[in-house]
Amino acid sequence: MSLTVSLPKLAPHTKPTANAIKLSITAHISQKKLTIESADRVALILSPDTVLDTNAAVKYLLNDTQFSLIPSYLIEKEEVALSLLLAKKRNEEAFKEADQIIQQHNKYFTQDGNKLSALDIIYYGSFIEAFSSAKEPSKYPSLSKWIDIVSKNKQVSLGVQFIKELNSSGTKVKKQGGHHQKVSKPIPAPVFTASKQKVNSSVLVPAVDKSKKILPKDNERNILITSALPYVNNVPHLGNIVGSTLSADVYARYCRARGYNTVFFCGTDEYGTATETKALEDGISCQALCDKYNAIHTSVYEWFDLSFDLFGRTTTEWQTKITQDMFKKNLDNGYITKEAMTQLYCEQCSRFLADRYVEGICPHCKYDDARGDQCDACGKLLNAIELIKPRCKMDGNTPITRESNHLFLDLSKLQPEIEKAFKASSVNGKWSLNGIHITESWLKEGLRPRCITRDLKWGTPVPLKGYEDKVFYVWFDAPVGYPSITANYTDQWEKWWKNPSQVKLYQFMGKDNVPFHSVIFPGSEIGTGEQWTLVHHISTCEYLNYEGGKFSKSRNVGVFGNNAEATGIPPSVWRYYLMSVRPETSDSMFTWNEFITKNNSELLNNLGNFVNRGIRFIFSKYDGVIPKTSGCRPLEKTLIKDVNDLLKQYNESMESVKIRSGLSIAMTISARGNQYLQEANLSNALFEETRADCDAVVATAANLVYLLSAVISPFMPATADSINRQLNAPARLIPDEFKMDILPGHVLGGAEYLFTHIDEKMEEVWKAKYGTGSN
Repeated sequence: MSLTVSLPKLAPHTKPTANAIKLSITAHISQKKLTIESADRVALILSPDTVLDTNAAVKYLLNDTQFSLIPSYLIEKEEVALSLLLAKKRNEEAFKEADQIIQQHNKYFTQDGNKLSALDIIYYGSFIEAFSSAKEPSKYPSLSKWIDIVSKNKQVSLGVQFIKELNSSGTKVKKQGGHHQKVSKPIPAPVFTASKQKVNSSVLVPAVDKSKKILPKDNERNILITSALPYVNNVPHLGNIVGSTLSADVYARYCRARGYNTVFFCGTDEYGTATETKALEDGISCQALCDKYNAIHTSVYEWFDLSFDLFGRTTTEWQTKITQDMFKKNLDNGYITKEAMTQLYCEQCSRFLADRYVEGICPHCKYDDARGDQCDACGKLLNAIELIKPRCKMDGNTPITRESNHLFLDLSKLQPEIEKAFKASSVNGKWSLNGIHITESWLKEGLRPRCITRDLKWGTPVPLKGYEDKVFYVWFDAPVGYPSITANYTDQWEKWWKNPSQVKLYQFMGKDNVPFHSVIFPGSEIGTGEQWTLVHHISTCEYLNYEGGKFSKSRNVGVFGNNAEATGIPPSVWRYYLMSVRPETSDSMFTWNEFITKNNSELLNNLGNFVNRGIRFIFSKYDGVIPKTSGCRPLEKTLIKDVNDLLKQYNESMESVKIRSGLSIAMTISARGNQYLQEANLSNALFEETRADCDAVVATAANLVYLLSAVISPFMPATADSINRQLNAPARLIPDEFKMDILPGHVLGGAEYLFTHIDEKMEEVWKAKYGTGSN
């Protein structure tokens, strides 16, 4: 059997010659005689059809048409990037990139040269001429080794030699009438042009009037979201961010994209011992310290693209007013008791030592560096007096014991109502399992009166005679920050916080904060006798560790909020990675290797490839205009069914606040899009030979890209914005079903790459800069 290939006049080191080499090698490997006809371009003649896409022809001849994500992406990379670099004589850039590709995706390239895939032949055909003339091939060890392996295949050598002989003989092939090749216009940078938009208006995200405060609405889903208030005395690290603020932001963005009436609040927790301690260390006032770190936190969260309706703070008049009011009502209702406490007193400092001023041995697990309020090793809450061999944190001296009068919230009296609220909300709100287990443990042990005052200056004053020299303990006071920050957003804050029939409260935190949100704060609310909006859903995270160890500012180990920006990697990539390793059910580990791999293999190869391939093809062949289609073919019907199944799973995961699962499903939708383009054979040949089919593919692909812009928007808002600009389509709601909402005649906005490749060598650079867990 013979193969007929049309060729123009060939010249060395040109793209037509590279394509001719690919087809010649394929013919020799397939043991087929090669017949040459004249034309103005390289093509495979399959009478009566002509395959103009050389890479598609190679895959067809090798029967290598089954979709595989990574090889498909790499072939696309050769076509849209590497071959262009070679054509422009930018060989060193092409060699470097190919070397990185082969190093990273080594398993997809031949290891012995005996069995060659379409990927091998396509890359070899592109590079063999240029690399044979490379000045320093040793600079590209992976590429050099692979080319040597492929070159030893006898049929490869014969295929290359056949084309070399055509070149050297100066064979001139006569044109057979040929094909007219359209000259592509440059693809513009993406912009929104409303006059060129043809989009189903019912799917668009409603415009928000920033001048009006968001309040609960009748007959709508009203969602109130909080993330644990970060303590003000340090810079948040990635573990802090993933556990509360970022997770809450993803869910808030999802709710808004579903059309729910949503508000999202957070702020710095500024009162308490830790602030006093840090201010003493830094030699500044507590207020100056809070101002400094509130600004740092605000800057970090703005860079991470967090969408708070207000990021506030607890050192406000509203905080004092609401905290004191809750206390007075608990006092009036008989839930506050008075008791003398034996406390630790440092004679050297001449002061009672608040919990965080004391360190010692944990009485439960014998950890030798437990704090006076909690042991970081076993997680048990402590009273400082319980520590074995206590020591003053400020001077290291052993404190003595003295009595001091304090106030207690009698949680034992409140337990029946706390337990009733917990049982209802943990089931109806589908709490995280670790949140349920931690709360059940507290309730099973039996609640006891808990001290809510401290001998400090920096805090909310206690409004009771005889206690003027005390302030409220931070964990009675701090959760009040949620309603007080809301009150600083709107003076109608009670419509959110005292409206349980209309509002659902979702709270995000690390596991060590669970009891304060599931037991103590609900107890404080119930004790007022008012109808507070109690927590509906608690979403907790385990710990995110760093490179085999823990984050440590003192040891300069780990990535902190301000470090992420310094890497030059965009916020969307950080958000994607952190949510993909979100420690929902067990601790997870940040590693630079995985961070780089997920960017290159998942974002670039999957999502980036699908969006880029579809949009650039529409500009190349349709001048950016969405064509009219003649109906839904079986291929599209199968795609729509698959996407709808995935979309249902996505929405179910996100409604249940299974954020990591939701992200995984979103990326599966993108992979299904890549599979569809492969099955449909989106190519020059499809456009020129079966135009109606090509019209259906590009219209469907554009609409799937539009759907993806919505489902990824909670995770990567800037990426979603870029996709919308490229589509020239306003942000859309997340639907229940995949439909064609970009209509025929709609004009796209332009094209830009969503992601860029991260050099694997950066792993060692960043490890050296930010340390490893073994440091």
